[in-house]
Parts: sequence; structure tokens; C-alpha cells
Amino acid sequence: MTWKKFSGEVISSSIHEAVENAIEREYRQGNKLKVCIGTDSQVKGPVTDYATVIVFIREKKGAFMFIHQDRSSIKMSIKERMLTEVQKSIEVAYSLCDLLDLYHVDLEVHADINTNPMFKSNQALHDAMGYILSMGFVFKAKPEAFASSACANKMVH
Repeated sequence: MTWKKFSGEVISSSIHEAVENAIEREYRQGNKLKVCIGTDSQVKGPVTDYATVIVFIREKKGAFMFIHQDRSSIKMSIKERMLTEVQKSIEVAYSLCDLLDLYHVDLEVHADINTNPMFKSNQALHDAMGYILSMGFVFKAKPEAFASSACANKMVH
């Protein structure tokens, strides 16, 4: 799985090592961190582009993120696509949660799902919320889910 910085620079180490190095660097600089993980997708003809982001929020000092992008040619309903986004975020969150716990970094999983029933993505809300909460993660949906709806969104549009 290839991860990049926002600048486009490829992260050559494992994502686990890159996250640990980032946390240690930020702590040395006196920053308190929170991590938000989210995924967004965009259907472009026969393919769907996905972007998963790990957003590091520095308390009162901005943020930075790591990005993984991939592509699928599997045709799916909007609900399936929303739950695939959530699955991708949970996989990353699960792989990092022990490390984040070790450093006492709060973690949120963001779903690009609208809480307003007028939007198509809303049909996946209850399943996504149950999936994320049952894994023990803090869940955020739109409009609070900026990791998926703003950060990851920027990478697939």
C-alpha cells in the first residue's frame, strides 16, 4: 500500500513507522495531536477512485496528512460504495490504533455520509455508524467528517 504526503512525496517506510515518526516529531515540538481517518470516492465512468487520508491535527497549530489512493472497476450501489469507504478507513484505523493508544493520541473515523435523509448517502448511515462504533472507534459523519468530506474529497475530485 503506497502512502504519500500532501506534497506528493512518497513515504518510503511502512505507514506504521511513518505515523510513529510523525507523532514523535510533533511531540518533541510540544504539539498535542488528534488523528482523523477518512475515505472518499468518486465514480468516473467504469472506475471508482478512492482516497484514504490520515489527518494529524495539531491543537491550535494546523494539520498535515498522509494519503493513499487506489482504484476499483467493481460496479456497486451507493450504499455499497459508502460502506467500502468506511471499510478502507477502518482497516487503516485498526492497523494504527495500538500505536495511537501507546502515544495517547485520540482517533476519529470519519464517514463521508450525510446525516440528512434527503441525500442518497444517508441510506448507509446506520450501517456505517454501527460498523465504526462496533470496532470501538469514535464516529463522525457529515458535516463533522472533514477528513473524508474535505481532505480525502480533494484527492479524488
